[in-house]
Amino acid sequence: MTIWLGYGLLGIGVGLLAGLLGVGGGTVVVPALIFLFMASGFPPDSLQHLALGTSMASILFTSISSLWSHHLRGTVDWNTVRRFSPGVIGGTLAGAWVAAHTSTLILQWIFVVFLFYVIYQMLNKRPAHASRSLPGPVGLSTTGGLIGLMSSLVGLGGGNMMVPFFVWCNMDMRRAIGTSAAVGFFIALAGTTGFMISGSGAPLRPAFSIGYVHLPAVAGIAVMSMLFAPLGAWLSYRAPVSLLRKGFALLLLMIDIRLLTSLLSTGGIRP
Repeated sequence: MTIWLGYGLLGIGVGLLAGLLGVGGGTVVVPALIFLFMASGFPPDSLQHLALGTSMASILFTSISSLWSHHLRGTVDWNTVRRFSPGVIGGTLAGAWVAAHTSTLILQWIFVVFLFYVIYQMLNKRPAHASRSLPGPVGLSTTGGLIGLMSSLVGLGGGNMMVPFFVWCNMDMRRAIGTSAAVGFFIALAGTTGFMISGSGAPLRPAFSIGYVHLPAVAGIAVMSMLFAPLGAWLSYRAPVSLLRKGFALLLLMIDIRLLTSLLSTGGIRP
């Protein structure tokens, strides 16, 4: 019951963050799941893999509401989504396969380093400098593949990489965010599928898991996040969002320093 409560509380936090700040919850979900899975006694060698796959599956549900919301506002460039998604899907599937064959320690280092990049982006007020148009099919597929690959390795939806790229290619910021949300759905779908398949033969997987996706955690996070996202959106009109965004970035910084300290001192993330 305590673990189920942890999944539910994590889902509440993810929903509030998504509605309030418009950020994905993967930055919080992955480290939180590692500690919850540790408390559940899951095999240490697959902790990071389970956290990444489960994070992707939870993003799949939250991205649906985000995609639909941006579509209703007319801020999704569906032509770009159509051209960008094949490379993203291929890269995400490849990333899930690479993650399955990479040690937990290396994946944890990749996550910690990437989280510092996310924190920098949140604290950096300067937007990406628009300097060119979207590339052709080869360029889009290559960029999408790299973003998909990295998204799988860190268990995130890719918005932190896609939005700056789209803005750099002269796309309006709101349209860049909406288009990123739509592509993020395909990243989550491909990532969930990839981690389910790549982890299907993994030994000592916990009960109620499909590959590297732990279904009870997905259920708790998805249900509560979708319930509380509207409350976060309501609060966004009544709270100092800029100040809260900086506060969240500082919280992530403390989490990342905690993870880095654990990696340096014990050779892995520990409670």
